Order: sequence, then structure tokens, then C-alpha cells
Amino acid sequence: MPPTLASLVHHSALKLTVRAGEDRLDVPVRWAHVSELADPVPYMEGGELLLITALKLDAEDPEAMRRYVRRLAGAGVVGLGFAVGVNYEETPGPLVDACAEEGLPLLEVPRRTPFLAISKAVSAAIAADQYRAVTAGFAAQRELTKQALNSGPEGVLTVLAGQVDGWAALYDASGAVVAAAPEWAGRRAGRITAEVERLRERPAPASSVVGGPEHEDRVELHSLGTGRRPRAALAVGTAAALGTAERYAVHSAIALLTLTTERSRSLHAAEQRVGTAVLRMLLAGEPDHARAVAGDLYGGLLDAPFRMIVAESASGTAARAHAEARGRVPAPAAAGARPSAAAALAADAGGDLLGGLAEGVESAAARSGEAVLVVPEGERMVVLAADGGAAVAACTEYAAALEAARAVPEPAGADEEELVVGLSAPAGPIAAAAAYKQAEQALSVARRRGRVLVEHEQLAAGSVLPLLADDAVKAFADGLLRALHEHDATGRGDLVASLRAWLSRHGQWDAAAADLGVHRHTLRYRMRRVEEILGRSLDDPDVRMELWLALKATSPE
Repeated sequence: MPPTLASLVHHSALKLTVRAGEDRLDVPVRWAHVSELADPVPYMEGGELLLITALKLDAEDPEAMRRYVRRLAGAGVVGLGFAVGVNYEETPGPLVDACAEEGLPLLEVPRRTPFLAISKAVSAAIAADQYRAVTAGFAAQRELTKQALNSGPEGVLTVLAGQVDGWAALYDASGAVVAAAPEWAGRRAGRITAEVERLRERPAPASSVVGGPEHEDRVELHSLGTGRRPRAALAVGTAAALGTAERYAVHSAIALLTLTTERSRSLHAAEQRVGTAVLRMLLAGEPDHARAVAGDLYGGLLDAPFRMIVAESASGTAARAHAEARGRVPAPAAAGARPSAAAALAADAGGDLLGGLAEGVESAAARSGEAVLVVPEGERMVVLAADGGAAVAACTEYAAALEAARAVPEPAGADEEELVVGLSAPAGPIAAAAAYKQAEQALSVARRRGRVLVEHEQLAAGSVLPLLADDAVKAFADGLLRALHEHDATGRGDLVASLRAWLSRHGQWDAAAADLGVHRHTLRYRMRRVEEILGRSLDDPDVRMELWLALKATSPE
């Protein structure tokens, strides 16, 4: 504890006597300062014990003393020390009364006690308090380091909560609580996730102080990580502001948690190399070798069905070209429009949607305790995640958020990064190559449809018609039907509409003719003209299939 007026009064060598403010002696003293100025307030910082002899004061004037003491109290001076036997043989009554009125402690300093002795006593007490704080901080650092090695982040939080006499919580990169101490603190930490989200938007390192609901406690938030974007966050809740020893403990915890949550680049690179080797062996049809290399790091992932995820980033212009062709994306907004939700989501991922997906998948897997294999390949990323697990759920949620954001009009000229993801059906190590092919097929369909994510299982359940939106298919369809459109443009018959009606009725003449409102002999004539113009027989099922797909590909519907 820092020195207080009470500790100075009880100092046997100083012989101080309390003349006023007996009930306020427990305030800490930041320093002891001597000043004989009539108005020393401009030179005060607050928390000082001011020592005077009233050399330039009329200490017998009640009104002058009230003004003087009022100014001192307003400046944050915590006490006044008056030396007797110098200019006054005893402490003047007006000064005593003024201090009593303001509640400012007044200490009488005997003639034999020099002001220097009081200053030394205050300085020594401050130094001793700082030494105790540093010693306690080093002890806390040793205990925190021990727990970091033996128990990980949970142990660090437990020791830290005890050191600050409060609670501590750790958040991952997504803002979710991953650990808290004591156990009840998890609920308290969950109520300030909004403040953690705001902290993540600031460049690291960053910190903030927030008050709980109805001021139930004081919470400090600190970002963790050495990069531009925080990898995690630490919350420390206490009943009051942290002291020096507690501050040392918090800083030590920040350093240790940063080391445990953000692994060294060499270790991370080594794990990625192992993951890449495991993936290559699986795709090469060597599941036993892959399992041996995976070991404890990824071995559990291969013991149950998994999903293969292939994600790829591309410019917004390229991704929107397919979507706009199918009317899925609104036209660009006028200049000056507000930033889109997609832009906000990209900013939250540091402008890197692929990296944001990797971070979300890894964070979700870490929270649930499941293994996940992430292999980045430039602008592409391959993920192996447990079927039905938290990592797959995080992937679909991330894609859904981006999909919803695309509905917001983009500012004119914007060319934001877009993300496309393909998700395979559940598979095992033996079928890893097939799962990878499924994920790539789903990725291709997602790109063609202007979607963020497509699951391979959806392809069989859906329609083949959306696949016809490809530019090459449309070009083929236009070329195949061009001669018919040119014939109809001359007003010599409606061959395209007749062909569509006939094919939709599976070659039934009466039903197709009824749809067109013509005689069946007229329809027969038109179909012969189609065969003559195209040079193909409508009796060939392949020809009928190609014509039907061409009509669907060029249909405005």
C-alpha cells in the first residue's frame, strides 16, 4: 500500500499531531511538497501533502484562510502540514477552522521535525510500496509462467483472477469466450462480447476499459497478438482500478497468453507442412500412410466421416459477372451510397475473406476441441473438417453471412474480393479423392451460379438447368438456333415457338398443336422445315435433347 496520512501520523520519528480532518487520514499520499506561495495551486497535481510555515500568509484572517484552504481542496491536495515554532508558535485557529470546514486534514509539525524528514518518510514509503509491487509482480509472473507451461491458458486465467482478486476471461478471434476463471465468470464475460468486437476493429495492440451493467465491476479489455489483427482478447474484471502489482500480473498474462494463442511462425508452418503431406497422401489413395503421418495432430480427424471444403477467392467483378447475367445481384448503387455489408464483412476479416474463413473455421474447431486440417494454396484453400462438427457449421454460417451481404447494393466502381466455396458430401479416408472432386464440382457450380457456397449434395437434389448459364453453353445454343430465329424474323412462320411446344409435349402432335392454336398438319409442316433448316432429324433423341437444352439456355425465363 502507498503511504497515507495515517501512516505518517503513526510514524514515531515525525511526531505529527492531527488538528483537523481526523476522519480522512486514510487517503494515500503521492508526494510531500513544500511551498510558501500564497497560491501554490498552479503547481499541484493532486494527491500531495503540502507543507507550509505561513511565511506569506495571514493565517489569522478567517476569510483569507477559507479561500486558501478551499483552493487547496479543489486542487486535490490531500493534507496540509503546518510547522509551529517558525512564524507561529501554535497552529492559528482560523486555519484550523477553515480546514475543518473543508474536511481537509491538517497536521501540526513540531519545531524539531524538519520538512525534509517528512519528505524522506513519504519517499521511502513510496519506494517500499513500489518494491513490494515489483516483488509481487515477479512472483506472479513466475506462477503465471508455471501455469502456462503446465495448464495452458486456463491455468493462466485462474492465477490471474486470484492475483487481481477478480475474474479473467479469454476470447478467441471471433469474439467468443473460450475460457474463464472462476467458473461463474463465463456468464459475466459473455455479456461484454459487443465491447470485445469493437476492440477487434482497432489495430493491435489495443485496450479499453468498460463498466459492467449498473457498474457491477470494472473491466479491462486487452487485445492479444503480434500481427495487425488481434488473434484473441483478454478481459480482467475487478471491483476497483488495478494497483501496481496487479498491473504487473496483467502484463505478464498478456505476454504469456499471446505466446499460447499465437504460435510461432515456424511451428505453424511446420503444422501446415504436415497437413499438406496428409492431404496429398489422402488424395493419392494412401490413407494408411496419411494416418501415420497425421499422428496425434490430425489422426482423430481420419477416424470418422469428414467433409472436404475447397474455397477460392476472386475479384468481385469476375464473381458478379455470372450473378448479374442471371439477375441475382442488383445493379451498382449511385456514387455516394453507403458502404455495403460485404465491405464491412471484408473489413472485419482484414480485407481477406479467405483468411477470415480460415480463422473462423480454426476458431470454431478449437472451441469445440475437434481437429481441423487447413491447407492454403495461394488464392485457394482446402479444408478437412469433421462431418457435423463446429468447423463445418462455421463455414456455412460465414458463407451465409456473405450471401446476405451481397444483397446490399455495391458502391459504383467497387471491385471487392468475393469468395466461392464448394463442400463435399461426407466421406472417409479411402474416398478422400472423390470427396475432393465433389468439392471442386460444387465450387465450380457456386462460381457459375454466383453463389458463395454450394454443397455437392445439393447438386443431385436440384436442377441441371442452372448449369446452362455458362457463356460457352449459351454460345452453343445461340449458334444452334440462329437459323431458326433468322427464319422467324422474316415473318414466314414461328418455328422456334413450334419446336418448343412440340418438344415440351414429347412429340405429341395433337397436344402441341392445341397449345399453339394451329392444325396438327401445320405443326407437322413446321417440324419438317426445322429439320430442313438445321439439317438434323428430330427422330434422333440426342438432337431433341440438344435442341431442348438450347431452348432452355436461351429462354428469358
